[in-house]
Amino acid sequence: MMHEQEKSDLPTVAEKPANNADGAAAESVERRGRAEGNTDKTHIRRAQDRESMSSGLERVRERARREKKERFTTLLHHVDADLLRDAFRWLKRDAAPGVDGLTWGEYEQDLESRLVDLHERVHRGAYRALPSRRKFIPKSDGQERPLGVAALEDKIVQRAVVEVLNAIYEEDFLGFSYGFRPGRSPHQALDALAFGLVRTKVNHILDCDIRSFFDSLSHEWLIRFVEHRVADPRIIRLIRKWLKAGVMVDGNWSATEAGSPQGAVVSPVLANIYLHYCFDLWAEQWRHRHARGRVLYVRFADDLVAGFEYEQDAQRFLAELRARLEKFALKLHPEKTRLIEFGRFAASHRAKRGLAKPETFNFLGFTHICGQSRGGYFLLKRKSCRKRMRAKLKALKGELKRRMHAPIPAQGRWLAQVLRGYFGYFAVPTNYPQLEAFHYHVKKLWHRTLRRRSQKDKTTWARTCRLAAAFLPTPRVLHPWPEARFLVNHPRWEPSALIGPARICAGGAQQ
Repeated sequence: MMHEQEKSDLPTVAEKPANNADGAAAESVERRGRAEGNTDKTHIRRAQDRESMSSGLERVRERARREKKERFTTLLHHVDADLLRDAFRWLKRDAAPGVDGLTWGEYEQDLESRLVDLHERVHRGAYRALPSRRKFIPKSDGQERPLGVAALEDKIVQRAVVEVLNAIYEEDFLGFSYGFRPGRSPHQALDALAFGLVRTKVNHILDCDIRSFFDSLSHEWLIRFVEHRVADPRIIRLIRKWLKAGVMVDGNWSATEAGSPQGAVVSPVLANIYLHYCFDLWAEQWRHRHARGRVLYVRFADDLVAGFEYEQDAQRFLAELRARLEKFALKLHPEKTRLIEFGRFAASHRAKRGLAKPETFNFLGFTHICGQSRGGYFLLKRKSCRKRMRAKLKALKGELKRRMHAPIPAQGRWLAQVLRGYFGYFAVPTNYPQLEAFHYHVKKLWHRTLRRRSQKDKTTWARTCRLAAAFLPTPRVLHPWPEARFLVNHPRWEPSALIGPARICAGGAQQ
């Protein structure tokens, strides 16, 4: 018979989360592009998809779509009180405060008067950007990543300006750019890469890593790139203020001569603009002018993977890419940038030459492997990166130690949230063994934590397994096969992708 204390630790029927509810955590099949029209909406919808926009910004988008070389001279008037209010609502409520010390809840107490004052200061030029508070977070390789935590009003204005810039640049950005764009996700980039590897003659993969990209991008080049489309000096002035605001470290201010702080609301769109001009447009032209065979690009922010049919194309592209990036103050990481043999025929070609299995590469948290199906056909296998999993478990161990003396049901509900979030991203086909391994290690960490609550604790492994069965979701695949989802998102043939069969597009939809 189960011990009374153990019975009390288990949730009631109303409390227990059903395992099949995990499907909500999975990324649903992304919507197709929205239909033309619907320009009579007066305000932006307060939702994370941010698809709807004010009629003014919709006109900007239509103009940017029609006139690819148009420079927009009056944009700041779109940053009105309504847009600032929506920008405030989009911010994370529990985000860390910047150097101003203001939290989301404190600012909301007198929201309308604060927004009116902020709007007036922005439009009369009295708005001043505050320096970012420097914060360091650990990386999976043991190093630390510097983040810049902006002041709350800076986040609000940046979020509003991002909406204005997106109205223009979403019509310019190319299809193989996926990072931090409205309506695009990491899994769309992973689907495009998987689809290209399975359906095209890709035999070589160039795994590129730009060294310290966010810390290295040139302010001068960035402003010049923005000015290709934005001729409103007030918007340019705002961007300069954010770039030159500097950082605060332990109360000491230091200037920023290059780079854009990671964590700033405006940094992702500025990074995409920078790479659009220094890489995307050049790479698209290179594919058409110089490549002898098929070429595949997938870029998520500064993470880039390029696939080639011929090794000569890959080697030439790598040499010219180095020169191209150095022109714009960027460098490829010499140790993390690799050219490997990878694709449908890589294993057979290497076996004929007496070589080992093809190497693997990592992209967006997944290790990509040349595998084989039960029928002997090529199968792209994707599994969770080992470093990423270890880092997650290490962080989980520290948080469990902090929650050690919390009630067992509270611990179980929190661990369930962690697992649902992890499975929501990593539960892809061919990754089930790693999901099981992560689930097992979480149970093991929980067991050790319960045992250390007291010197007299006698929690057995069997009891921990019963608790895990009651609270924790079981591992299962939540995402469809990438080919199926990719064809749903791109159900048409696109000649600019340079891939023969109809209904196939490498690197996403090309506008």
